[in-house]
Amino acid sequence: MEGNNYNQNSISSHNVISPSKGVRETTSTTTTTSTPRTTTVNTTVNTVRTNDAYDNNYVEIYGNYGNYNNFNKSPIKMIIIIVVIAILAILVCMVSMILIFKSNPELTQNLFGNVNRSESVVTITDEGIAEGVKKIYDSVVVVKTYNRDNVIATGTGFVYKFENNKYYLMTNHHVITGGDSVGVRFTSGDEYKVSVVGSDKYADIAVLAYTGSVKLQVAEISNSDNMRVGDTVFAIGAPLDSDIYSWSVTRGILSGKDRLVEVSTSHNNTSDWIMRVMQTDAAINSGNSGGPLCNVNGQVIGVTNMKLVNSGVEGMGFAIPVEDALTYADALVSGKDVSRPFIGISMVDANDRVSAARYGISPRKGAIVENTSPNSPAERAGLRTGDVIIGMNDDEIVSVASLRYNLYKYKAGDTIMITYMRNNQKHTTNLTLTSNN
Repeated sequence: MEGNNYNQNSISSHNVISPSKGVRETTSTTTTTSTPRTTTVNTTVNTVRTNDAYDNNYVEIYGNYGNYNNFNKSPIKMIIIIVVIAILAILVCMVSMILIFKSNPELTQNLFGNVNRSESVVTITDEGIAEGVKKIYDSVVVVKTYNRDNVIATGTGFVYKFENNKYYLMTNHHVITGGDSVGVRFTSGDEYKVSVVGSDKYADIAVLAYTGSVKLQVAEISNSDNMRVGDTVFAIGAPLDSDIYSWSVTRGILSGKDRLVEVSTSHNNTSDWIMRVMQTDAAINSGNSGGPLCNVNGQVIGVTNMKLVNSGVEGMGFAIPVEDALTYADALVSGKDVSRPFIGISMVDANDRVSAARYGISPRKGAIVENTSPNSPAERAGLRTGDVIIGMNDDEIVSVASLRYNLYKYKAGDTIMITYMRNNQKHTTNLTLTSNN
């Protein structure tokens, strides 16, 4: 085929080579031949000549490399050159950075020192739990409830304040109920009798007082409002056998806040109260009741009081927020009874089939009025036996527990609207609350 080899003179005279066929044509050619081969060449020439600069570059490259295959290889060489230059540039940058960091140690510390500091924070936090435990450990006591000198219940408590030459200890109401005397055992192993200042079954808080000569360690109180879900917490208590497992420490996280949990204050299967509590997965076992739930600094944020017991449930313990517990404890220490509003009815859950059948109604949400006290707010408002209370102001009433929980948001003297069902008809009435005292 023509056009395999050309001399420099043919290039300088602007001869153009068809890349596809290797046929030489001069720029002065204007006649189009009729053969298919020649037509292909002319088309190529026209395309190439649309840009004179491109054509000249093309001829020069072609003349330098001698043939079309060599021209095709030139971009590969260019890519290799670019890659080599890039690698050299990276190496130069790396060497420069190393020299800069070596000559400026402070810059190195500022950039990379934070990694080490973050690791130290984690280490310090873990050690802080041990320090926190040490801080409150001697404030925790084993509580023993006696009836005729026999131990009928054990639990946990802690010293929460010293005032007027008295040490005040906090525990749960259900730990001391049913007894005629209470004793506490300290970490030293010494046990002393204490007096019961007061207790409240719905708050599940009891306050004890010690007036002996032994100097006790007072726990530091924090606030649960400052805690976040996921924060590390720990509990100290005397689970199961208090002679063996006293002052056991269990660790977990704060799993939830403001949980509304139905509880029974009468030791039966019917819930009659709703408590606002914090949830934790730290192990809370029988005997832990009344003990402190603490943050990592060893400050009390709650009073452990219950756990869910079910074959399908694991790691669900609860604690009363310490600020709620202190409100009731301070009232008890000041000699005041915990005052709650009173409407003057006895009631049962409307969803209980037996109770509903007794009053001739179908099981449903609400609280059935069993009877009203003479001259009580309920009687004066017109409520009577068999009425089903289903609402209180804007709150729905679904059970006895929810009625009591919503009722205790108010105080004596407040007027509330009660919504109730009678003979399948909805009614409302207003009543003014009085004190339960």
